[in-house]
Amino acid sequence: MKQIGFDNELYIKLQSEKILEHIKMFNNKLYLEFGGKLFDDLHASRVLPGFDPNIKTKLLVKLKDKAEIIFCISANDIEKNKIRADLGLSYDNEMLRIIDNLRQLGLYVSSIIITLYKGQSSATKFAQKLEQHGEKVYFHRYTKGYPNDVDVIVSDEGYGANPYIETTRPLVVVTAPGPSSGKLATCLSQLYHDYKHGIKAGYAKFETFPVWNLPLKHPVNIAYESATADLKDTNQIDPYHFNAYGVLSVNYNRDIEVFPILKNILKKITGKDVYKSPTDMGVNMVASAITDEKLVEESAKKEIVRRYIKAECDYKKGQATSDTVERTRYLMSELSLSPDYLHVVGASKEISKASGYPCVALELPNGTIVSGKNKKIVSASGAVVLNALRLLSGLDDDFDIISDDILMPIVNLRTNYLHSKCGVLKLDDILIALAISSHSNPKAKKAIKKLPELNGLEAHCTYILSTAEEQSLKKLGINITCEPVFLNNNLYEL
Repeated sequence: MKQIGFDNELYIKLQSEKILEHIKMFNNKLYLEFGGKLFDDLHASRVLPGFDPNIKTKLLVKLKDKAEIIFCISANDIEKNKIRADLGLSYDNEMLRIIDNLRQLGLYVSSIIITLYKGQSSATKFAQKLEQHGEKVYFHRYTKGYPNDVDVIVSDEGYGANPYIETTRPLVVVTAPGPSSGKLATCLSQLYHDYKHGIKAGYAKFETFPVWNLPLKHPVNIAYESATADLKDTNQIDPYHFNAYGVLSVNYNRDIEVFPILKNILKKITGKDVYKSPTDMGVNMVASAITDEKLVEESAKKEIVRRYIKAECDYKKGQATSDTVERTRYLMSELSLSPDYLHVVGASKEISKASGYPCVALELPNGTIVSGKNKKIVSASGAVVLNALRLLSGLDDDFDIISDDILMPIVNLRTNYLHSKCGVLKLDDILIALAISSHSNPKAKKAIKKLPELNGLEAHCTYILSTAEEQSLKKLGINITCEPVFLNNNLYEL
């Protein structure tokens, strides 16, 4: 049984109460900058065992009668076709996916803002596409005077130059498909316009990490630094909070650095000091819902190691800098960790060395290591999943869940009809074949029902997996890491 270290029901209760308190603080109108991922927050679910990766959406559903949602997306991210790494989706497509999912849950998405707009053609086309679907789309340009000239920023030349979005509900959630999308500027621009219209609205920030009331060097907070190593984010003690209240709290460098500017902007708009520290702006109740501190620490340490291994692979693929690798290595060393903290890392290397084949090793809940080798007609990923399902189902080692009568026609289709140069069946092929087999084969049917038990298991591959296979393993919930080694010298990924 999967271990649980986080109470989702308690979290939703405490978090919703905290947000409602802030709405009351600001005359029943709050702009809430909503950071992190609304759906599929896989980082949080790995670091906090039991954390529902879609819990933020469930929180919004609880508040849906009070909430409307504004989405921000940077024109620069559209132009660069920026990708959300964990899902392999571009930011624009990820935003569309999230909006569809939110509306299916009965949530009100009122408008979309394309920020940092300066005529980028791809952003213009994207806006036209949205408008053809009946969406309300607005453009925000660079804020004149930002960051130093507060008088210009808080004027009709600054925030006033942006179009005013008339909102109708007490809670306005401002979110985005990724970081640096202009959420804060959108909130402040709306505040400026609201005050001009006599609406005394307020601002708050909702971020899961870093956790303000956990120690600075707590593994959960270090795991956040590892996850954002490419952004050069660092956790720091919030000096403004300590000076104001004598209480140690954790925030990250960008919020601390920008706080004096933000404080002056808010005072210029509202006529009063709204917050005494960056921590004051937050509504994060994560720490209060942790139920197993030791389990959470161990899980966070594993995530720190995974982030280092991923950085090594990304560097090998030309997708990360050496600075990111060094940063993640340093964070790992802060807790005296090494890649072997994940048992599957050493196990996969030993199995590969003994067999002479590249392989994937996977650790079952009882500690048993299962392997799959890259040979014959099945990839290592496909083989390890089949072997794991066989063991979890209690089937004999010599039993083939999928017969060659089903596998070989797929190989024939790939090579002879689809003209693929690769006759090895990938994990997706194997899962489809397993589904077909389960219709007439009771043992295959028994095996496929065990797929949910793979969620949360650790696996390591002795070579860099293709993007398709890596994504397939992640969809099963398997925490996959890879050695920074290419399987072959092919430049094109099949």
